[in-house]
Amino acid sequence: MELQPGREAVVRVAVATLWKSPEAVRPVDRPALAARTDIPGWISGMDSDQQVGDCVLSQLLLGERVLVTDVRADGWAHVIAVEQPAAKLDPRGYPGWLPADQLAPAPAADGVTPMVVDAVASALHAAPDGPVVLPGVILGTRLAAAGPAREGWRPVHAPGHADPLWLPEAHLAALPADPPTAAEVLAVAQRLRHVVYIWGGVSAYGIDCSGLVHLAWRRFGVRLPRDADDQADATTPLALGDERPGDLYFFARPGRKIHHIGIVTAEPRDGGDRRMLHACYRQRRVLEEQLPADRVATLVGAHRV
Repeated sequence: MELQPGREAVVRVAVATLWKSPEAVRPVDRPALAARTDIPGWISGMDSDQQVGDCVLSQLLLGERVLVTDVRADGWAHVIAVEQPAAKLDPRGYPGWLPADQLAPAPAADGVTPMVVDAVASALHAAPDGPVVLPGVILGTRLAAAGPAREGWRPVHAPGHADPLWLPEAHLAALPADPPTAAEVLAVAQRLRHVVYIWGGVSAYGIDCSGLVHLAWRRFGVRLPRDADDQADATTPLALGDERPGDLYFFARPGRKIHHIGIVTAEPRDGGDRRMLHACYRQRRVLEEQLPADRVATLVGAHRV
């Protein structure tokens, strides 16, 4: 079945990148455009300037739903990422372009309760301990179980594959019925320390500040918006001083919209010392640190999910 505008599809690669336009992609982006993406290879091939190019809008995970709005003859599809709220861009979700062969028609809803990848990175295999079919499946990816575990491996359904694929049972977790605690979300985000900063990134291979927050909550089935200013609108403001680990710090310059977000990692100390975990544009990685003076100067609020 071919993709059709007006109908939903799902991502069939481990991580798909959402682009500003087909014409915006660069030669260095080739590993991210393939029918079997190589996101680690793509990131390792970029220099520090290319890592923050604004041609990348976001990323989508295996099985993530999109609404197809256009399919071009040259193999590109315009989609709305309906699982990544972006109210200021489109009330339906985050819009952008990706290669059409990274999508598969959406399967009929079958009532299967999804599970979620809890390993930072994993791979899907043809059989228990068999050859890798789909590498680079990351934390937060939802997969439908295809049967009981066998010898420590679990079969799952994967878009674009007729037969079940397998991954270690220890790499999967059930989605919780109740909202996660802030401590649980922070613990997931802490596992992404030292991940490279990539503008628009939402993966364990490269991530940006709002992507880190989106992915940490996504691991528990909580759908937060994709961008920091929308995340501020979707969360509850606190009086500065009332924040606790797992809450969020937001940053903006005078008269400008919010441009940065971090996750609170400690209660504020006397004197106003504050700490956060964030994907840092300047240091090009995820790190935990005390807020330096220039961050304190642009801190505009603390919020709670």
